[in-house]
Amino acid sequence: MQRIILIGSGGAGKSTLAQRLGERLNIPVIHLDAYFWNPGWVETPRPEWEKKLVELLKDQSWVMDGNYGNTIAMRAPHADTIIFLDFSRYRCLWRALKRIIHYYGKTRPDMGPDCPERFDLEFLTWIWNFPKQSRPRLLEMIKKHGAGKQVLIFRKPNEVRKFLDGVR
Repeated sequence: MQRIILIGSGGAGKSTLAQRLGERLNIPVIHLDAYFWNPGWVETPRPEWEKKLVELLKDQSWVMDGNYGNTIAMRAPHADTIIFLDFSRYRCLWRALKRIIHYYGKTRPDMGPDCPERFDLEFLTWIWNFPKQSRPRLLEMIKKHGAGKQVLIFRKPNEVRKFLDGVR
């Protein structure tokens, strides 16, 4: 595993897993949110965003954390592994709420500068709706672009722990 795409609902633990994989494999971690969000939660315009991605994908190895479903077709050909954290909406909501409380008003290490954590009802609604709205599309993208890649789908945190125990 040298080029890993990590996807899943908000609150699933993508950033945490990315950090742990990066440490164990001694490869760089790319948190896509840190590249997409500009100060004040301003989105990067699509042409500029795609240019950034092209540059990031050139690196020899990485763990790339973030959904950005409309870029999976662009990222997948460069990856050797796709990991999908397919956890329940309740687990993801709980984790997202804990994260909001922990970081409220501060910028998380996996975010762009000056993007302080906030209570965002739209984001929490997205997490709630993820299983019916985003999950099927991500699974379809994995099916379409995952050929020849190691595809790992974890449905429970203990599966992730067992996986990490085997990563050297």
